[in-house]
Amino acid sequence: MIKFLGLPFYVKLACTLISIVILGYLAKIGDTILVPFILGLLLALLLVPVSNFFERKLKFPRTLAGIITVLLFFGLLGFGFYMLASQLSMIKEDWPAFKEQILVGFHNVQIWVTDRFGVMHNEQMDILNKTATKSLDSGTLLLGTALLSLSSLLILFVFTFLYTFFLLIYRSHIVRFLLLLNHQEHHNIVMDVVGQVQYVVKKYLIGLLLQMLIVSTLVFAALSIIGVKYSLLLAIITGVFNVLPYIGIFTSMLVIALLTFATTSFTHVLIVTGALIIIHLIDSNFIVPKVVGSKVKVNSLFAMMAIIVGELIWGISGMFLAIPILAICKIVMDRVKELKPWGYLLGEEDHKGDTYSTIRNTISSKKKQ
Repeated sequence: MIKFLGLPFYVKLACTLISIVILGYLAKIGDTILVPFILGLLLALLLVPVSNFFERKLKFPRTLAGIITVLLFFGLLGFGFYMLASQLSMIKEDWPAFKEQILVGFHNVQIWVTDRFGVMHNEQMDILNKTATKSLDSGTLLLGTALLSLSSLLILFVFTFLYTFFLLIYRSHIVRFLLLLNHQEHHNIVMDVVGQVQYVVKKYLIGLLLQMLIVSTLVFAALSIIGVKYSLLLAIITGVFNVLPYIGIFTSMLVIALLTFATTSFTHVLIVTGALIIIHLIDSNFIVPKVVGSKVKVNSLFAMMAIIVGELIWGISGMFLAIPILAICKIVMDRVKELKPWGYLLGEEDHKGDTYSTIRNTISSKKKQ
């Protein structure tokens, strides 16, 4: 007890906290390099079996196999975005109808505000004009931010492409470096970590794709039954947005509600919202635990904390990368003796209902062994 409360404990705690702050600061200022690198690493781990197929079955050189693998993957990704863009272009044909429906809805809202609060139409228009003027004053700043976001997205895409390609080519070189970095008696642990990281990342990304497909199918079926226009487009948007934990489904819900209101009635908006809430509950309680959560053994508390920290440091990219990074950290911690308690803390509860005395006796017996 004295050792626990003594100076060495607080020194170690202070050093740990300072190290976390420094790493967080370095991650924040180095997002341009780190985000595409981590994305490239995840994609490279996913594409290793494809590259191995070209190398071992078709006898391609590693460089050629890497080029073909990366081009195939990003080609499929680009084709998916092209299909999404082609679906979005269909909305232009019905834009006059959208505009008319929105104007009618706006007029009804004006009448309701007048009847409820006594604010006349001209007073409402004055408020809207003042708000519009303030928005126009900041238009240049918003335009600059949008252009910066587009350029950042292009840089992210190019760097991710290059990192994925080079990590595929030099994967054996990196593994040899990790072995040289550790003593020979730890080589089995290193190879176990490498194998488990590749397995978990591959299963996690495949699980995300399956989750997108299942959610998109459910949304498409629900919107088709309700009779919402552009049900396929809205289903694809929901599936893509659902990759972002927790906020994705609500963002897609807002988009679908606006498009539904612009094409049908407010009653349909309520029905669609209810259907999406039911689909979200099915996704959270059945699809994610069985398809995605079973691949990544991280408890929900630290998953939520990781997502929040990831958003604070790297924005939307950080929210997507938080779970796989946390899973990789847990794999390493579970195999390093000094870090095993932290790995256990990140994992799921495996002895629910145990009393404090039972937990203490179990841990004491393990330490004696």
